[in-house]
Amino acid sequence: MKASELRAKDVAALEKEVSDLLKAHFNLRMQKGTQQLGNTSLLGKTRRDIARAKTILAEKKGAAK
Repeated sequence: MKASELRAKDVAALEKEVSDLLKAHFNLRMQKGTQQLGNTSLLGKTRRDIARAKTILAEKKGAAK
């Protein structure tokens, strides 16, 4: 997901997005552990998406104060 797409969302939507990404990342890790994950690059992509979303969320929360 692009940063511009995330910046267009409000705080509640960003928190939900982070939650969804964390669940997706957990599922990918479980698939990797059981040898069912074919594309291991998805782990890095979701981790970067989580970091991107958390960064923008922190920026929005900081600007609200």
